[in-house]
Amino acid sequence: MMDSGELLAWAWVVGASIMLVLWIGYRRLRNAGIVDVGWAVSLALIAVVYASLASGWTVRRWTVAVMFCLWGGRLGLYLLRDRVVGQREDGRYETLRTAQSPAAAFDFFFFFQAQAVLAVLLSTPALIAARNPAPGFSTLEVGAIALWAAALLGEAVADRQLERFKQRAASRGHTCRDGLWRYSRHPNYFFEWLIWVAYAMVASASPWGFLAWISPALMLYLLFRVTGIPATEAQAVRSKGDDYRAYQASTSVFVPWFPKTRSSS
Repeated sequence: MMDSGELLAWAWVVGASIMLVLWIGYRRLRNAGIVDVGWAVSLALIAVVYASLASGWTVRRWTVAVMFCLWGGRLGLYLLRDRVVGQREDGRYETLRTAQSPAAAFDFFFFFQAQAVLAVLLSTPALIAARNPAPGFSTLEVGAIALWAAALLGEAVADRQLERFKQRAASRGHTCRDGLWRYSRHPNYFFEWLIWVAYAMVASASPWGFLAWISPALMLYLLFRVTGIPATEAQAVRSKGDDYRAYQASTSVFVPWFPKTRSSS
């Protein structure tokens, strides 16, 4: 069986190959949102690579691979419908292109490949768990799987609520406050992050498991500082104006919580 270095090399080959194919497809579609679909699919396939080639307990490595595949398959299909098929390119990528951002240099080629590297980094929990030879699941692993299932359901519900809101003609120019969106401006991101916490928890029962916490830490940084919340909210303010500003003032940015009420004074 392969050591960690060899497994990581194969993971990068898989991720880079997927992103190269999608970049070629992007050149025809002119919609960089396809990179988000590829990122989710890459992580799922990388987890399958680890399950196939690593030397850990068979049930554990394939359980983790199935977790990644269910997550990546659901998210990939949602993003394909929401951002690619018959859709205008996400405003975040339009902004990067028109602002001549370094990310848009060479027509996004290196941006696509950077997503492959990111997928390899985020796959750390799957790699660690796949190399654990101990038979049987620990209490921590069982709890992590339960958290993962609850978070996956929460993210799916949030995405569906937003999707239904967008389908209503009267929603144009307004902010979604339906269901979970009443309690968080980004419930989908919150549950997405919990999924990564669950992956790290699963890996924490394995040798070198503490390294798995790189993934949820990196995901939190990306959500709050890079491509997640800042870009999404900037686009929302541009498209919805004061309605979104009022939403920002009353609603928790991340963790679901009761909305603030305006004083009567």
